[in-house]
Amino acid sequence: MDRSVTHDPLVLLARKAAAAGAAVLARRDESKFNTDEKSAAGDWVTDFDRAAEEAIRRTIQTMRPNDELTGEEYPSAKPQHPSGYRWSIDPLDGTTNFVRNIAYYCSSAGVCQQQDDGSEVWVAGAVLAPALGVEYYAGRGLGAWRRDLRTDHLTQLHGPKDTEAKILATGFGYDPQRREFQASVLGQLLGEYVNVRRLGSAALDLCLVAEGALDAYVEFGTQEYDWAAGALIAEEAGTPVGRPVGYPGWQYAGLVDPAKLPMPESGV
Repeated sequence: MDRSVTHDPLVLLARKAAAAGAAVLARRDESKFNTDEKSAAGDWVTDFDRAAEEAIRRTIQTMRPNDELTGEEYPSAKPQHPSGYRWSIDPLDGTTNFVRNIAYYCSSAGVCQQQDDGSEVWVAGAVLAPALGVEYYAGRGLGAWRRDLRTDHLTQLHGPKDTEAKILATGFGYDPQRREFQASVLGQLLGEYVNVRRLGSAALDLCLVAEGALDAYVEFGTQEYDWAAGALIAEEAGTPVGRPVGYPGWQYAGLVDPAKLPMPESGV
């Protein structure tokens, strides 16, 4: 393997941060969930979400106190002397799965660098799924990698292989109007695929496209922290990636035709 990815400081910190969050999730205890609803019924947050984000933030701030932090559960942390780097963290992607003891949940951390023109470029990211025993990570220009936590086996990712039996992954929002819109577009896309999966974690959907377990993933209305790390991992695996422009928008990876991804006629 290219040793540069194992020594890149931002990749190393992304991995360490995701691992800190995942270590909290690995202590899953149903008696300590303290589950609350956020935006709608089923949109849960637990004490584990909050504790995992705190662990991720501590890990990053200890090593890079001048980096900006944005996350799912707490307000953005803006340093007095910003470094030009910004982290987007999701302490628990797949909270519903976590609560219901379905293995597809993870912690993720991605970091972008501000450019002279004001744009941002994603440069490193890591996703760790403790119940699956797998870690994914990538650095810009350094490739994407999958590590089996049980065997320490490392594999470079190269995206989906050519096949006629393509599988599409997607996700649905909690709002009924948004779900109806998402389902209508899904119906238009399915003719190109033999089946569909809905696993419940955008970050892992993107990683599974990166490793070729899924052929494509598309979802409307994801937040930045949902895809910050996973989109870079899919991109570095050589997979076409579309990040949302503004919110809400379309996130996709794999051979998805953007022209077939319409915006709703009214805001959803």
